[in-house]
Amino acid sequence: MKTLRNALVPLAILPFKNTIHAQKKDSIPQKVMAFVTDKFPQTRDFNVEFTQLTPYQYSSQLHDADLPDNKVKNFQQVKANANIYFIKNRKWMFSTALQYRFTGMELENPISVFSEERGTKENFHYHSETFSVTHFSKLFNKVAIYSANVSVDGSDKHFERFRGMLTGSIVLKANAKTKMTLGVAVIVDPSAQVPALPIFTYENKFNNGWVADIILPKKVMIRKDIFLNGRISLGTEMDNTSFYIYQSDKTYEYRQLEINSGATYEHHLGGNFIGTFKTGLRMTPNARLFEKQESFKDYIFKAKYDPSFYFNIGISYNPFGKPRK
Repeated sequence: MKTLRNALVPLAILPFKNTIHAQKKDSIPQKVMAFVTDKFPQTRDFNVEFTQLTPYQYSSQLHDADLPDNKVKNFQQVKANANIYFIKNRKWMFSTALQYRFTGMELENPISVFSEERGTKENFHYHSETFSVTHFSKLFNKVAIYSANVSVDGSDKHFERFRGMLTGSIVLKANAKTKMTLGVAVIVDPSAQVPALPIFTYENKFNNGWVADIILPKKVMIRKDIFLNGRISLGTEMDNTSFYIYQSDKTYEYRQLEINSGATYEHHLGGNFIGTFKTGLRMTPNARLFEKQESFKDYIFKAKYDPSFYFNIGISYNPFGKPRK
């Protein structure tokens, strides 16, 4: 049941981070706004990153029939995203998130699932555009944040799928040491595995300088500031890869869940630029291909990939943030 849905959580709560930089008058307590800024450093204003995986084996099935074992000799990915937002007033915010992802892979043996030409090298383009509306209010005398978004995605050939999401979160605790929120996300998408997801975030600062940084079901990390302008994080976070495939006048969607366990180092390069390097072990427990009009459970192809090592390097530019010197 663990799938791409886990990666939707950061999109649902993305606007919270952006409000911090743009909202000058404190309609929300400053300590709450600082908490949200710290929780989502991966959703920056403009970001580009490159990922390389080491070769790995996999087994697969097509229409419940076993296929010969195969090997991914090369897997590369380039991601670029922009988060642009607009403030109407102190209680409302409108924002948009744009994403492009290029995925390139080279297989040891050709497989017709990914291409009618049965080639060993395949390239896929994926993009998504999201528009969000966020409202800040009070519930049980605590800060409550409600968000609704609608998105469209596709390939380099067509726009493909519309999705929607409704979220609500309440700040349970926010002080100098501990911050905690609880919420729920309702997914409006016929292909989703579940109609709703709980959202829980927790941050706790220890006396030794380490910070627990938890966003369920997205990630579990501990982090610490090091050197003059650096930060290291250790733990596990989830991501996904998805793209569309066209065969025999039909449109298919491929999705895989990725669990990355390892280390992340971030460094302020000056001004509003931040460099990032990630490395560790990637596990892909779930990968499926299904017709676009069907759901994830109605798949025609599934694969189980062996673990592999990943290397990721990226740079982000945050013009709406406070420059680091």
